[in-house]
Amino acid sequence: MNTSDFDPRLHQQMGELLAEVRNLRDAFRQSEIKSDNSRSQMHGRLDLLVDRVAKVEGTVSAVQEDIAEMRPVTDDVRRWKLMGLGALGIVGVGGTALGVSLAGVFDQVMKYLHR
Repeated sequence: MNTSDFDPRLHQQMGELLAEVRNLRDAFRQSEIKSDNSRSQMHGRLDLLVDRVAKVEGTVSAVQEDIAEMRPVTDDVRRWKLMGLGALGIVGVGGTALGVSLAGVFDQVMKYLHR
């Protein structure tokens, strides 16, 4: 047998290499477990987000339908408001004209009575 066959430094170095390989393999395994957990959590969050977006889409769709139903009513109310304001304006002008006319007539009647 050769002395190099039983070199203790070689056996020590091989032992250290084997220990490092095992450490690296364990670290890699732990990293894979963490990555799997992280991906699992991410998929869970993504599923929740998809559910929330679906609910929002449903709500928006319902709101759009309600708005479509309300639009004609709102347009009618606006039209009525404008017609009412126009009527008030006409009544105001007419009332003023009537008031001025009555005041003039009243003034003429007073002049006639005081003679």
